[in-house]
Amino acid sequence: MPRRSRLELPGIPMHITQRGVNRAAVFIDNGDRYHYLSLLRSIFPQYNVALHAYVLMGNHVHLLASSPEAGAISCAMRKLHQCHVNAFNRRHRRTGTLWEGRFKSCLVDTDRYLLTVSRYIELNPVRAAIAVSPEEYRWSSVHAHLNLLSDPVHTPHPIYLALDRDDTVRAQVYREWLYEAIDDDELAAIRQHLKQERVLGDPRFQAMAEKALNRSVCVRSQGRPARESGI
Repeated sequence: MPRRSRLELPGIPMHITQRGVNRAAVFIDNGDRYHYLSLLRSIFPQYNVALHAYVLMGNHVHLLASSPEAGAISCAMRKLHQCHVNAFNRRHRRTGTLWEGRFKSCLVDTDRYLLTVSRYIELNPVRAAIAVSPEEYRWSSVHAHLNLLSDPVHTPHPIYLALDRDDTVRAQVYREWLYEAIDDDELAAIRQHLKQERVLGDPRFQAMAEKALNRSVCVRSQGRPARESGI
């Protein structure tokens, strides 16, 4: 049975994650990470894709991207990860697959959820206990959002830019947002929508996406429906 096409709408941000096969490392050293970022910098513009947030972990990546063209993100990701596998295998003298199947993705309601997903991505190293604070971790977009350095891979989203006109004030507002705790419901919602590859947003946004895509976009309940008793 052919797999269903990915949920993708022009201009709507997409939260993307992809893991190494059997949770194996996809980055052995900083050379691998630098090369992956260089691929992002060269390939995403070719497909008119903007990268709004990212983190490169040891055995997986998280990206938050958008494009005005339907299908562009999928094409860019396919080329990005093919190129990374080829370079990784040559550099480390290995063969075979690197990624665990195709990437997972979730459309994100811009107005309400974009900054929440951005925060979720950039706090990944803290949740994994490999950094005390997000800015201690070198391989993420947090340094651009906090105005700590210029990042040629990163494209600030208009929702982020709307936090304040002044760069310094905007970075401080984002810092305060970043350090607010993500509650358990938010965390569970992001993970569940990403796992099922659905649309993260309020009911109105989900209804819009469902109409545009002509398919269900809401999270399904886990497990089989309970069997009714009686006749």
